[in-house]
Amino acid sequence: MSEPQPSRPPKGGSPSEQRGHRAGPHQRLDKRTLFERLVEFLSPGPDSREELIETLAEAEHRELIEPQSRAMLEGVLRMADMVAGDVMVAAPRMDLLDIDAPYDELLNLVIETGHSRFPVTEGGRDNIIGILMAKDLLKLQRAPELNLRTLLRPAVFVPESKGLNELLRDFRSNRNHLAIVIDEFGTTAGLLTIEDVLEEIVGEIEDEFDDADAPSGIYTLADGSYRVAGDAEIATFNDVFALSLPEEDFDTVGGLIAHELGHVPRRGETVHSHGLSFQVMLTRGGAVRWFRVRRVTPEQAAELAA
Repeated sequence: MSEPQPSRPPKGGSPSEQRGHRAGPHQRLDKRTLFERLVEFLSPGPDSREELIETLAEAEHRELIEPQSRAMLEGVLRMADMVAGDVMVAAPRMDLLDIDAPYDELLNLVIETGHSRFPVTEGGRDNIIGILMAKDLLKLQRAPELNLRTLLRPAVFVPESKGLNELLRDFRSNRNHLAIVIDEFGTTAGLLTIEDVLEEIVGEIEDEFDDADAPSGIYTLADGSYRVAGDAEIATFNDVFALSLPEEDFDTVGGLIAHELGHVPRRGETVHSHGLSFQVMLTRGGAVRWFRVRRVTPEQAAELAA
C-alpha cells in the first residue's frame, strides 16, 4: 500500500505555515528575497576585522563605494583599538604658557606657534593649572588690570589608556577640544586635541596652506619663492631645486632642517642652508607643516643672519 501523500499547504499561507508551523505573534517575517538569502548563504559575512577591511577594499575595487569612504570606514575600525597615548603630542613637544611670564612673552609665544589653546603651568611643566584660549589673552590689552588666572579654563586630564572612541564622545558631550594626557604615575605625558582624534578617521585635516593639486608638497608662489611641506621628500626637493641633499640620512625636508638646527623649528624661525632660506610658516603637533623657501646668495645669507 502506498503511503498517503502529504497535503499541500493552503494557497497564500505564510512561509512558516507552509513549513508545517504557524509563526508566533512576535516573530518577524524574513522579507529578504530568495536570491538575497542564497547570496548570504554562499558568501557569509566577514568573521574578523581583517576580513571586513578586505571586504571594504573589494567593495572599492568593484566601485560600490568611493575610495574616500573606504578610507574613513577603515579609520573608524582602526580607531576602535587606539588609545590616547597612540596619537598624543608628546610632552617635550608641547607649547606651554607660564602663568608668571610677562604679557609680551606670552603674546610672542602665541603668535609664533599659532595655536588657539594653550596649557598654562605654574612652577614647572608638570603643574598644569588650566587652559588659556588665545583670544582670551587679547582681553588683557584692553583691561591690563585683569588677572590672567581669571581667564583660565579648567584643564581636562585623561589617562594614556583612554580609548579614542570614548575620548571623542567626551569631546563632543563636554564641548571641549583639548585634553592633557597623563601617565600611570600622574605625570604629564602629552596633550591631545579633537582634531588629532578626527584625523584618525578622515585623514589629515586640510588648513589654509594646503593645496590638493600639488601632491609633491612644493609650490611656486607669486613672488618667486616656494612653499614647501615639511614632509616633502628629499628626493623630490632635490629634483625641484637641482640639489643633491643627502637622501640616505633623512626622508623629509622637515627632518633635515630640524637636524641642522638641533631642535624642532618654531613658527617664524629662519634657517639658511645649501644656498636657500627656509622660513617656518606653520607648525602643528611639534612638527613643521610648511616652509617658505627662496634662493639666497652667500652675501644675502650673511646679511640676513646679521
